[in-house]
Amino acid sequence: MFDEILKMVKDQIGGNPQVTSALPTGQEDEVHKEIASHIDNGIKSEAQSQGGVGGLMDSLKNAAGSGSPITSAIEGGLIGSLGSKFGLSPAITGAISAALPGLLQKFAHKANDPNDPSITHDSIQSSLSGGLGGLLGGMFK
Repeated sequence: MFDEILKMVKDQIGGNPQVTSALPTGQEDEVHKEIASHIDNGIKSEAQSQGGVGGLMDSLKNAAGSGSPITSAIEGGLIGSLGSKFGLSPAITGAISAALPGLLQKFAHKANDPNDPSITHDSIQSSLSGGLGGLLGGMFK
C-alpha cells in the first residue's frame, strides 16, 4: 500500500511547480517518502479508530475538504516534520497540505474501483493486520 501512496504523492506533488521548485535539491525523494509515510500512517490510524476498512472508507468520503478529521490528523504531524527535517517554508508546506484532500480522495477512488487492483480493501486490511506484505513493505521505506 505504501508504494501506491508514494506513487500518488509523486504524481500529485510533482505536478505542482511551486512545490517542486522549492524542494531541496537531491532530497525530492525523501520529501515524497515523508509525505507518503504520514499519509500511510494516518490512513492506518483512521482505519483502526473507525473499526476497519469500512469505517476508513466512510471517513474518506468526507475528506474532500480540508478540516476533515483524517486530513487534519495527517496535516498536524506532516507540516511540522517537513519544516523541521527539510526546512520547507510555511508557503510550501501549506501547498503540500492543500494537496492532502485530493490525495485522500484519489486513494479512496482507487480502493473502491473494481477495475484498479493497485489498492484494494484486502490490501488495506492486510497492511492493517501486519501481514507479511506489511512487514516487508515497512522494511523498505
